[in-house]
Amino acid sequence: MSNGPIKVMIVDDHDMVRMGLKTYLSLEPQFEVMAEACDGQQAVNRIDEMQADQRPHIILMDLMMPNMNGAEATRLINARHEGIKIIILTSFLEDDLVVEAIEAGAVSYVLKTVSAEELIYALQGAYRGMPVMTGDVAQALTRGIRQKTVQGDTAGLTDREKEVLLLIAEGKSNKEIGEELHISIKTVKTHVSNLLMKCELEDRTQLAIYAHRQGWVS
Repeated sequence: MSNGPIKVMIVDDHDMVRMGLKTYLSLEPQFEVMAEACDGQQAVNRIDEMQADQRPHIILMDLMMPNMNGAEATRLINARHEGIKIIILTSFLEDDLVVEAIEAGAVSYVLKTVSAEELIYALQGAYRGMPVMTGDVAQALTRGIRQKTVQGDTAGLTDREKEVLLLIAEGKSNKEIGEELHISIKTVKTHVSNLLMKCELEDRTQLAIYAHRQGWVS
């Protein structure tokens, strides 16, 4: 912990956003805006050029920027420099973006619609290493992680179960699936039962819809 003010860097491709944040934080004696950047690549370059004692304690990082987005910049800065806390400050609340930013190492994910008091709270929390998220951001993170888990491990299905699921999605009957995979109808039925249980679904139609929604079938 520093005895002086908390050093903040602002990274945003909009001049007015940077100016507004800098103006507001200049009214708070506990913070010092000591650097700015207009995109992720410039932020990474500037951090790389700084001596360790010159670097910011916290970076307020926009997400959608040209040249390099906030998530990639966050990942690179975290990989190269220890101790810098990064808060994603963005207008976007898509589930996958929240997950990407947190996985990249952002300590908090804050929407630009937050109040000034909430932003100060997030900065103070980040300085102490404490994540700060509003309820809607936390929900988006939970949904995104759940969806990624399902897509990543195909709900824990075996290779044979995946084959059966794709054939179900193509509208094949148990008999047709058995003939195509060279297995008995009884074995097909066992696979279908396992699929229903693992995917927590009730019938073949739901299995077919599930496969299409996951993008496994065009």
